Amino acid sequence: MLPDLEASKSYLGVDKSAKERRWVESLDLRGVEMASAIAQGQDIPDIVARVMVARGLNMESAEHYLDPSIKRLMPDPSCMTDMDKAAERIALAVSKREKIAIFGDYDVDGATSSALMALFLRHCGCEATIYIPDRIFEGYGPNPDAMDQLIDQGHTLILTLDCGSTSFDALQHAHERKTDVVVIDHHQVGEELPVCVALVNPNRQDDLSQLGHLAAVGVTFMSLVATNRTLRQKGFYQSGIRPPDLLGWLDLVALGTVCDVVPLIGLNRAFVVKGLMVIRSNHNIGLNALLAVSRVSGPVSPYHLGFMLGPRINAGGRIGDAALGARLLTSSDPSEAEHIASELERLNRERQALEQIMLEDAVAQAERQLLEDPDCAGIVTFSSDWHAGIVGLLASRLKERFRRPAFAIAIGPDGKGTGSGRSISGSDLGAAVRAAVGEGMLVKGGGHAMAAGLTIETDKIREFRHYLHERLCQQVSQARASEELKIDAALTASGASEELVKTLEKAGPYGAGNPEPVFVFPSHKIAFADVVGQGGHIRCTISNSSGGKLKAICFRASEEPIGKLLLDNRGSSLHIAGSLSLDYWQGRPSVQLRIIDASEVKGP
Repeated sequence: MLPDLEASKSYLGVDKSAKERRWVESLDLRGVEMASAIAQGQDIPDIVARVMVARGLNMESAEHYLDPSIKRLMPDPSCMTDMDKAAERIALAVSKREKIAIFGDYDVDGATSSALMALFLRHCGCEATIYIPDRIFEGYGPNPDAMDQLIDQGHTLILTLDCGSTSFDALQHAHERKTDVVVIDHHQVGEELPVCVALVNPNRQDDLSQLGHLAAVGVTFMSLVATNRTLRQKGFYQSGIRPPDLLGWLDLVALGTVCDVVPLIGLNRAFVVKGLMVIRSNHNIGLNALLAVSRVSGPVSPYHLGFMLGPRINAGGRIGDAALGARLLTSSDPSEAEHIASELERLNRERQALEQIMLEDAVAQAERQLLEDPDCAGIVTFSSDWHAGIVGLLASRLKERFRRPAFAIAIGPDGKGTGSGRSISGSDLGAAVRAAVGEGMLVKGGGHAMAAGLTIETDKIREFRHYLHERLCQQVSQARASEELKIDAALTASGASEELVKTLEKAGPYGAGNPEPVFVFPSHKIAFADVVGQGGHIRCTISNSSGGKLKAICFRASEEPIGKLLLDNRGSSLHIAGSLSLDYWQGRPSVQLRIIDASEVKGP
């Protein structure tokens, strides 16, 4: 480990990197001292303590951090508004063997929430119907026609999972048809709520549970804890049905939590830590089939959930059958699971090809916008040739590439656009979209700070683009001006060992809200660099003066400034920043660096 530099200075003097960021040390002197004290008090390596302190932990919170316990971190579910009403109604339906429908969202959080609820109800003797709407033809959330279909099939209770909080017309329609609806959701919602038996959502304004960071699958799990308790109190399990092992379904909770990119803090972190243990026990037949087609090697990690399993489940909702994910995760037939997993694999490859074609068009549009107005606060792209199921991915790519909020909108045959937006830290996109709905600029829309969705008339797109700039200009300007890369420590290629990576896992799992440790490799030679894969990835080998070598990869970088910097400096030295992981090629672990930034080495 190399000595730390003064926290008051830019790390290694980097004020403007390839990603236009200033590098700074993650800890000041006080933080370094606290990390040292935690390392001694908890008997853990200093580097692990430094990572923990850099992510907001102190002496008190560090004590239990390395072993997150759901029992300790999960409060009584009744602390959530309407939870007791929801549990009572679901328990009644189970006891009376009512016909129950589950209306879920078409993303991974929706699929895992729906599967979790269905598995619980199946265990209790109720085979529920899962209804996932078509992204293109029905859009997000419950709609009156879907309610009619489910009611006409004889369902007397409809559970909406990861949706429903703003579905006023659909829930009013169900109410008029005398069918009960329970909403279990986590999306932001205003003061006005739709009519229903219960609306469990930690982000409703009268909920004081402080659980707003949970994904819908986390809220669903807590709803099952409450329902299970109610059934136990009513003596349901005395009739011969054994109480379910709720912890055995934490694999689904972990998958949905990681893929919905909610902060991996507190209870969420415990869900993922314990859920990964369940996944590694090969408990779920559908997950096993998906792991096989995804060619996952080595212990399953959050990376595998977010970047390998998640995209394949999402592919069904984006360009295929939206219900495939939930069907896979509830399957008890290995042959059926293998078939569904193979279909999701095929759809994902098709999605990747479509995305590449659409992305080229979107990037060209964005570059024209920035040429006309280099200071524009938000990029808005659109096309009648785009697939509405992929616009969220486009928006994410544009946001990453141009470092500002971005929307991608697919124009339908009716002249209306369906779009998704992604934001940068410090710029609240969801609030901007809701305000635009309030001003009549959008047909509908909503979301949260980092992501939003909308429906818009084509002739309103230019107005919306101007509105977005006016609304977000100050937020985006401040966020971009203060963008920093926080460095946890400096390393050499020789010091990036398998032992170090495994040691760092103690402070994981890493993800949103608990970012991976970032290391700098100062003045390392680019011994090899070349473009690989259709995505324009750059594979490198970096080396230090003592001869140590480290394999590295920089994703989707060949057309970016960082990619050009790496390729143009073959044989020369750069400061390289990135995160370490273990690559299990043919079952053998080797350390790999994922490059996230780089900078030229300044002279003395």
